[in-house]
Amino acid sequence: MSNAFIIDACRTPRGVGKVGKGSLAHIHPQQLGATVLKALAERNSLDTSEVDDIIWGTSTQVGKQSSDLGRMSALTAGYDIRASGITIDRFCGSGISSVSLGAAQIMSGMEDLVIAGGTEMMSFTGSLPTPPVPNLFDQGNLELREKHPQAHQGVCADAIATLEGIDRQAVDALAVESQKRADKAIREGRFDRSLIPVKNPDGSIALDKEEFPRPGTTMESLAGLKTVFNMFSDIVIDTETGDTYGSLIKNKYPQIKEFNHVHHAGNSSGVVDGSAAVLLASADYVKKHNLKPRARIVATANIGDCPTLMLNAPVPAAKKVLARAGLTTDDIDLWEINEAFSIVAEKFIRDLKLDRDKVNVNGGAMALGHPIGATGSVLIGTIVDELERQGKRYGLVTMCAAGGMAPAIIVENLNR
Repeated sequence: MSNAFIIDACRTPRGVGKVGKGSLAHIHPQQLGATVLKALAERNSLDTSEVDDIIWGTSTQVGKQSSDLGRMSALTAGYDIRASGITIDRFCGSGISSVSLGAAQIMSGMEDLVIAGGTEMMSFTGSLPTPPVPNLFDQGNLELREKHPQAHQGVCADAIATLEGIDRQAVDALAVESQKRADKAIREGRFDRSLIPVKNPDGSIALDKEEFPRPGTTMESLAGLKTVFNMFSDIVIDTETGDTYGSLIKNKYPQIKEFNHVHHAGNSSGVVDGSAAVLLASADYVKKHNLKPRARIVATANIGDCPTLMLNAPVPAAKKVLARAGLTTDDIDLWEINEAFSIVAEKFIRDLKLDRDKVNVNGGAMALGHPIGATGSVLIGTIVDELERQGKRYGLVTMCAAGGMAPAIIVENLNR
């Protein structure tokens, strides 16, 4: 197989994902995607007619985020009409999967130049009057519910904490560390190479820095927050059966007598708007255009796990992609595990027995936010930047996705 190289990666700042509060909430999703696509073209002097495909991740594909956001963002960015586009949905894992699919096209020899990325405007999806994804938690499909009951993700997070015996102090401590690391990364300019300011339609700056972090977060301030998913666990989702989100999990895991509710707004991922893009090229294209690759895609993998607990697939995904690459955890210099909820990262670190100083070294989604379909591409760009900064070799990125899934990817820094 041919190699797939990362030539460049960029992203927008993440804006608070609430209408009236976030600096990006008035921007059209196509314009947000166009911001990073235009930047990639300009930074790398791309002839966009040579872009074989644009593979885009967007989880909630309704309204302004429907109609193939990848293609429409490229047209908005002024790309040549021959640059095709497709939009995919693997829930939170979409931004890793878009890069993996792009790399696979190049490694198979079918394409030479692909842009992968994603966009999610949570200010838009949060404003929708009804749930944007029917049956995401399987309220209506009784046949599927009997086989694989799926609850609210926050209740799943608390269920995992209960089963693993991980207390609130541990998940809060990880959240505080995420804020500290993100604050340090921002102050030291570690994100500057990849960060692309977003402009208003009149050309003025809408947002040029991260909007979500709360650097003053402490264990004491988090201790003052009430847990939130206890109210979800008792919501009746079916009046005929009396099923609640909590009962769906307890029916599958009867060892849970009472939930240990430990998650709240401070140790869960932030609701934000954002977009990211990664430029991928084949060895032939690199040679022909005298490009300097920043990284190589070593291996990719996808795996499913229990849909009822939903959030536990990152560990088996990491093991699978390591085996595919012929590497071990000791070979990985840096890890990015999306902080969808604190328990996801905490369990990941414990299960794989990782050095905490190698995991999410610049903070994670608890501090910076999680723009669903874009996050995976954000993290890939982040780990490439950090591998270069530290002069390290291998980085692994993974994240949980609804339905009990996780994609994973390993990249190699070529500029050590």
